[in-house]
Amino acid sequence: MIPIARPIIGDEEKQAVLEVLDSGMIACGAVTTKFEEEFAAYIGAMHGIATNNGTTALETALRALGAGPGVKVLTTPFSFIASTNAIVYTGATPVFVDIDANTFNISPESIEAKLKEDPEIRILLIVHLFGQPCDMDAIMPLVKKHGLLLVEDCAQAHGAMWNGRKAGSFGDAACFSFYPTKNMTTSEGGIVLTSDSETARRCRMIINHGMERRYYHDDIGYNYRMTNMAAAIGRCQLKKLDGWNEKRRANAALYLEALAGETGVTLPGCPDKAFHVYHQYTIKAPADKRGGLIQKLEERGVGYGVFYPLSIPEQACYGGKYENAQTPVTDAVKKEVLSIPVHPGLTAEDAAQVAKAIREYCEASR
Repeated sequence: MIPIARPIIGDEEKQAVLEVLDSGMIACGAVTTKFEEEFAAYIGAMHGIATNNGTTALETALRALGAGPGVKVLTTPFSFIASTNAIVYTGATPVFVDIDANTFNISPESIEAKLKEDPEIRILLIVHLFGQPCDMDAIMPLVKKHGLLLVEDCAQAHGAMWNGRKAGSFGDAACFSFYPTKNMTTSEGGIVLTSDSETARRCRMIINHGMERRYYHDDIGYNYRMTNMAAAIGRCQLKKLDGWNEKRRANAALYLEALAGETGVTLPGCPDKAFHVYHQYTIKAPADKRGGLIQKLEERGVGYGVFYPLSIPEQACYGGKYENAQTPVTDAVKKEVLSIPVHPGLTAEDAAQVAKAIREYCEASR
């Protein structure tokens, strides 16, 4: 079986965790601080605030920027639900606009139209989906024109770049996840990045029970801290991230070569200014034929993922509250997308086997 994802944990990570265990300081401490500094420097932000997962990082960033009851947050309907749940946790109201069919990211044209329609929107939360950075040339002028606060969800975009600038360095805050399937991991974990000192101060209070001074609680906060053990893994993984991303990009290039000209699938697009790090390699097949492609992959022992079969507004947990969102592109894309293995553990032989299965499907569906 060729898996859709395969976390890579080496001897360095194991040794780093053992050193933390031997130190006796296994909770949040100096190792976490080092990881915060190193990851922030890698992306190009002044401050890093490490958290226990990517969802709490998003919630923390939104709260620090003033999200709460009466605040509207514009976002994408095509993402893992955490990006919207974080908005809901704060009491703010998510507002959805459509995506671009080629990149799967939030559409700048849809953003602009919604901002004209609803000038009360104060925060924009974008998601750099599948490792593909959003069109920041189009988004940043809208942020400035409408006086928005920008939060970047970079949970799938570690090391991705737009026009040479890393995803996570554009917004008032940016959030990363270090879940095991991401481009790098801390086992579980997340981080908020910002270059604003006051936002960083608020984030640190939020994740640490509302404290700046020990046992003096100025706000109602949470226990969202990262442990030294997780941070130790992250420090090792960060050193390997660029190499792993290059392997992902190399695997994507193999697919591009092997599947060029096939009419039964659409390969992922990548604008010239985008440096895609392929958290997922997501193709499209016609909605009425995707089941046949899935069957072929299963026959050939190839792992796959359908990310995401429902748009966020459709999820049952929201009770139909947001189903009036007009997102026709999302509604079409969700029936067509299929992600195939692209992780750095994938060999050239594996990629060839995956491509062969897809070509077999394409031939049979003609």
